[in-house]
Amino acid sequence: MAVPTSKHGQTSDREIDRRLGRLGTAGAFSLWTPHSGAPHPAGAAGVYYNVHAVVPLSPRRLFSMPPIIQVEDLSKEFRTFRRREGVWGALQNLFVREYVTIQAVDHISFSIEPGEMVGYIGANGAGKSTTIKMLTGILVPTGGRLVANGFVPYRDRRHYTRHLGVVFGQRTQLWWDIAVVESFRLLKEIYEISDADYTARLGLFSEILNVQDYLHTPVRKLSLGERMRCDLAASLLHNPPLLFLDEPTIGLDVVAKDRIREFLKEVNRTHRTTVLLTTHDLADIEELCRRIIVIDKGKVLFDGPLAEMKDRLAEYNQVKFFLKDRSQVSRLALVALDDIRCERVDELTYIMRFDRNRHSTAEVIRSLVNTLEVQDIFVEEEPIEDIVKRIYLSHEVGVRAE
Repeated sequence: MAVPTSKHGQTSDREIDRRLGRLGTAGAFSLWTPHSGAPHPAGAAGVYYNVHAVVPLSPRRLFSMPPIIQVEDLSKEFRTFRRREGVWGALQNLFVREYVTIQAVDHISFSIEPGEMVGYIGANGAGKSTTIKMLTGILVPTGGRLVANGFVPYRDRRHYTRHLGVVFGQRTQLWWDIAVVESFRLLKEIYEISDADYTARLGLFSEILNVQDYLHTPVRKLSLGERMRCDLAASLLHNPPLLFLDEPTIGLDVVAKDRIREFLKEVNRTHRTTVLLTTHDLADIEELCRRIIVIDKGKVLFDGPLAEMKDRLAEYNQVKFFLKDRSQVSRLALVALDDIRCERVDELTYIMRFDRNRHSTAEVIRSLVNTLEVQDIFVEEEPIEDIVKRIYLSHEVGVRAE
């Protein structure tokens, strides 16, 4: 069966279902192009792709969308000069300058599929914010190729910005001296949002982010957590397919962080919004992202599932246990061997860490319960913070093979 597409190379979900749904989940399909060598399908119109395949027929799989973000060999250099100290040094700088080139982003490549939530992490100065600024069109890359949602961000910035939302944790896009709701109304006019959509989205934000209590409060009078929630709502008011978050939970309390995480999950589930999240709070990554990209000194060190990173790089497991009484403390030395470390949490709570390649969890627990009287036991993986810290210090991790 030959399937035509629109002039933009896209076919709606409803059209796909209509054409292919009746064929079930097994069979073959063929897409025609002028380069295929086959005659043009009689009576067909439109553009055809040069693809021929025999696959299980699933409408969603047959017409999988291209990556919403495609980055290839992207780099960014900054040229600056070394400043000399003192008055005499300042005078010298006026006439003789020693220039240096800083490689902020060093030929990185990755792609992100529609609907993915990806964590983009790295130490301070690793190149995270520089990458985000290139992806949003704020900075022009020194080299490489970058396409986001069909646009080249720095070249098509005026049209591109209508299709993305951005939150920078230490900056606000709201107007400082007017009420939050007035900022929302201004954004409604800027993005030409219909009254019905505006009302529906504001209702969603009020329900999940709980912003209704300070809609009429000037932005300058909001706390950090309240302002961050409003900034997040403002970035999603026009329902963009792309959302970039740069430290969105910085400085927030536990309740505010939880509300923002739940909101992002709901937006991704409901609207399939693609999210690229940079943060130093790895709890955000574990809660929201299945895939993680680690960058250091401008280079990608790891790109793959979070679970894969744990499997490949975790060195130890740990067992947290609660002793029955104080008399058991003196017996801890019997289970704490040279390569099994036992650390005290409080009077009756201890954590036992062991090399996962040398000892099985079952073996350690068996030794523990046979030697000590314990009230409860919890088995835990090595915290992601320890794994990422090791990556930052070693500067070495293999990039995922495609």
